[in-house]
Parts: sequence; structure tokens; C-alpha cells
Amino acid sequence: MSEIDGDIVATAAELADVNLFPGALAVDAKGEVPTAALDLVCGAGFHGLFSPTEFGGLGASPETQWAVLEALAGGCLTTSFVWAQHAGPSRAAVETTGPMRDQWAEALATGEARGGVAFAHLNRPGSPMLQADPCSDGWLFSGTAPFVTGWDHIDVVLTAARWADSIVWAMVDARDCETITSRRLSLTAIDSAVTVELRFDKHPVATKAVTSVEQLKDWKERYRRGLRSNGSNPLGVAARAMRLLGPSLLDDQLSEARQQIDAATADQLPEARARLGDLCVRATAALVASIGGSALFVEHQAQRLAREALFLLVQGQTPEIKRHHLERLTASSLTQRLRNDG
Repeated sequence: MSEIDGDIVATAAELADVNLFPGALAVDAKGEVPTAALDLVCGAGFHGLFSPTEFGGLGASPETQWAVLEALAGGCLTTSFVWAQHAGPSRAAVETTGPMRDQWAEALATGEARGGVAFAHLNRPGSPMLQADPCSDGWLFSGTAPFVTGWDHIDVVLTAARWADSIVWAMVDARDCETITSRRLSLTAIDSAVTVELRFDKHPVATKAVTSVEQLKDWKERYRRGLRSNGSNPLGVAARAMRLLGPSLLDDQLSEARQQIDAATADQLPEARARLGDLCVRATAALVASIGGSALFVEHQAQRLAREALFLLVQGQTPEIKRHHLERLTASSLTQRLRNDG
């Protein structure tokens, strides 16, 4: 494993504790993330977390990225989740060799431009929801991208459309137009992140806007290997709930679960991720139970964290993670739960 940059992580922890957490309830109630909150994250340099230094980024190791994601998620998951979408287009812009690198790599690394993603549909079974059809000067995207977060706060969306057994990845302007329409979704948790469904109606995508074309099976394997990053959100929310709860047996369970996912192979990551989801639900539920009825008041942090834990049960879910979640959540005894923990 690579070393963690302690200074970068300390900056994230301070930002989470001093700025994000105290304002998280207000963000939750507002209906949208204040631009000022995202500007604080950008001002700390974290839009460059996923980019190398040659483009103006921080050149952070994966382990440092995971720790920053965890810290910010524990501050305000809504703000953090909007910001975290930036990782996809930042990496794609750096890794491509076409004109999208020149247009977006440095702008995204410095936070001059901010990005989102539209690929949640790739994990859904059945027919492709968003299709790419070749045309004379590129592609036509048609169909639906069901979950795109940060609308109105992002400039570009890294969008995935299916073409036979392949995926066409392209940078698409994040705005409604004649061939792209957005519909805001109403969510029980992190609703202020402004998540929309995008409808593409033969939207033209120029060849130069394409960052890559890859086999679906290759992407699925790449996604499985990247599940450690996905685990930082429940780690952050669970850790925050435990700090508010006070010392308990959950503290050791959190440490063990973090060690498990850090050491997990690609085949072990879905189960490790499910363990974190289960722990996050139990930690936030314990916080609610310890406080009592007042925990359900909208002005209490406990109810916000509990709703976020439910959101994280399904965020980034794959069929494997879902199966492990259900095994845990329907376990008939503590013995069975411990057996699942290995």
C-alpha cells in the first residue's frame, strides 16, 4: 500500500469538523448545496485530489484519496457526494490522449471546472438504458441516465452509453438543451445534492468528445477493483455517528471493518463493502436509540445520519454487494452476523 499524506488528510478532517459538520443540517434542509460549501472544498485544493501534479492536482495516493473521502463524508455527506463525482471526469480527462485532455484535465484539477458522472445505469440488469449509435461525425446518445448528482453545480458530465458489448465514454456539457432534458429526483437522503434523471434524445456527441471506448466486461472488472473508494462514505458516516454516540463496542468493529476492506482483494471487496453498509446502519441506529425521541427532530444530526446510512445501502450497489447486504440484514442471529465477518 502507498503512504497516506497526513497533511492532506488533516486538512480534510479540519474542514469536515469546523465547516461542513456544523452546517450539514442547514444544507440538508435547504434543497441544494450552497455554492459556498463547495467553494470551501475547492479552496482546500480537493478538486485536485484525483489528478496528478503535472495538471495542477495533488497527486494523492489512492489511500490518501480514501481517507479524504471518509473525512469529508463524515462532515456533510451531501456536500461531499457532490464533490466526489468530480473524480470520474478528472481521471478520464487525464487518462485520455485526445482533445478532452487539453480541454478538461487542468481545468478539473484546479477546480476551475467541476464535473459529474452518468454511469449508474451500467450496474443495472436488462437492456441498456442509454444507447450509443454511430453516426457520420461521432455518436448519437439516446435513452436515460437515471442518477446524475450535482446538477446546476457541474460543468461537464462523464457519460457512459452502451454500444453492443462496449461502452462509449464521453464528456457532455452539463446543461439542458434540445436533446438533453433533466428531471429532478426527490430523495429521502442527500436530496440537496440535486440528483436528476437525464433523458437523451439522439444527443450528438462528437468524436473528439469521446475519452475512451471499452468492453463492458472490462469496465465491470475495473469497477469491482475500485469498490474500496466506495466504502469511504459509510466509513465516514459511521465514524461520525460513533463520535456522537461515545465509546462502544462499535469502535473496534469499525477498525476491523476498515482493515478488512483495505486488505480485500477484488473478489473480497463486495462482502467488505456490505459489512460497512451494515455497520453504518447499526451505528446510526444506535445513535438514534441512545438519544431517544428528540433524535427524530429535523434539527437533530442523528436523524440525518440515519437517513444517510440507508442511502449508502444502495449507493453504488452491485448484485454482489446486494446479496451480501441481504445476507447480513436478514441474518437470524448474532452468531450468523459474526460468521459473515469472518
